[in-house]
Amino acid sequence: MTSSKILDLTNDEVYYGNEANWQYMSVSQYKKFIECEARAIAELNEEWEPTSNPLALLVGNYVHSYFESKEAHLDFIHDNQESIYKKATKKQFTDYLDHFEVEYKKSSTVGDLETQVKEHAAHWNTEVPHGDIYSDFVIAEQMIKRIEKDEFFQFLWQGEKETVVTGELYGVEWKGKIDLLNVEKGYFVDLKTSRGFDNRYWDKDRNRYVSFVEAFGYVIQMGIYEKLLEMKYGKPFTGYIIAVSKETPSNIEAIQIEPAEKEFDLGLVQQRVGRVEQVKTGQEIPKMCGKCEYCREHKQLAGFKYPGQLIE
Repeated sequence: MTSSKILDLTNDEVYYGNEANWQYMSVSQYKKFIECEARAIAELNEEWEPTSNPLALLVGNYVHSYFESKEAHLDFIHDNQESIYKKATKKQFTDYLDHFEVEYKKSSTVGDLETQVKEHAAHWNTEVPHGDIYSDFVIAEQMIKRIEKDEFFQFLWQGEKETVVTGELYGVEWKGKIDLLNVEKGYFVDLKTSRGFDNRYWDKDRNRYVSFVEAFGYVIQMGIYEKLLEMKYGKPFTGYIIAVSKETPSNIEAIQIEPAEKEFDLGLVQQRVGRVEQVKTGQEIPKMCGKCEYCREHKQLAGFKYPGQLIE
């Protein structure tokens, strides 16, 4: 564990870096610990990382970056070009080199031309040519257009973008990043992307089926952010969710969470975060959930189970 020091959390590399993750609790980190302590600690120690496909996260970030700023969106595309676009053709590479009057061998392979183009582009800070956009990001583009044309979204989306908030809550230092914050009017908005809005998920704590909002911890996120903002500004805040689906055409919803639901989840956070912090600081041994990707890879048999225990 790293020692505490003042970190510039307005810098994305710092905010999402491992040092900040050790120093602060975040809603996403809390959820990981609740799901599986052993996996969460292994990730913090940089001893293990999930092998799941990051495409869904990239699509979500593509949409988020667009509504952050034009500069942020262009930077995201530049940093993730190979995931967003198909490779350029041989003709596109040769056209690029011809345009900049760079000599190349006519017998060069596509791979050789690509290497030459990337070297030139890096040196002269130019864009590398690319092929067509992948279908997932075609959907992301139409998600953006669907949100943009909604008048209620435009009315609500007024304020400061990507605001970092920190504070002590339940004896733990938290950090959060808010998509849109309107301090004057006392609200904030979080933009969420989802496969759809009508899927049901079983919630063991509530003992009933819930929507993606409860299932993915967004109720916790809204509640934590509201309390951190109230501590910082000395007045109440209300969090809203604008959700857009990864469908064609996309669906959109503006979601407000009942106070009772937030209090329920925050009550659980208050009960559980002490244990999370003890595990994180090495005072308690992390438990394995036995079902996640990490546990499937590292689990050791310790005895027999009855069939009914397999579906608990």
